[in-house]
Amino acid sequence: MQEQEIDIEALKKNEEFLANLVLLEEEMKEEKSIQKAYQLLDALLLVSEDEDKINEVFTFILGEAFDRLAEYLSQQKGFDLTKEEELFTARAIYEHAIERYSENDMKGAKELFQVLHYMVDEERLKDAMMVHAVSVMKGKDFDTFISDIADTSNYDVTDRLAYFLLNFKIDPERYLGENSALVSKAQDELRVLEEK
Repeated sequence: MQEQEIDIEALKKNEEFLANLVLLEEEMKEEKSIQKAYQLLDALLLVSEDEDKINEVFTFILGEAFDRLAEYLSQQKGFDLTKEEELFTARAIYEHAIERYSENDMKGAKELFQVLHYMVDEERLKDAMMVHAVSVMKGKDFDTFISDIADTSNYDVTDRLAYFLLNFKIDPERYLGENSALVSKAQDELRVLEEK
């Protein structure tokens, strides 16, 4: 079966498609929906050269995600990843953490990976976030993490967690075991979140 190609130029002129984008943006703002913001962002990246508009949607995503994160932390509540909106919130925070890491903001990246480890209940993702945090704590730069630790060739597009790096070239359990002092340090740093 051959995949149907999307005619981007035709989409740019399709009035119904463009009207749907406007509607999607209105719903995104009304509902403060990160999921709808990502849908809009994906569409804009496909058909728009308007960088200001793309940045506006991206800023909306980050603003909403961090507002929710602050609210959940104050309530000592984690993300329920079975809810789409909360999954997209975790995705936004993760993508920001990866951006911080790629820009060598080791402290910011480590803290965000730790917080995600703390906030998610899915064991696979929890462990993966600790692998990320420990790698930062070991001083591994982003390129080394991507080339030596993360397995970017092995992911399942049908997995609802496909936005997160969950597969590794190393054995995560052994890696965390060998770096148990750093894991303990990371967990100690998270205890502050449990104190109210």
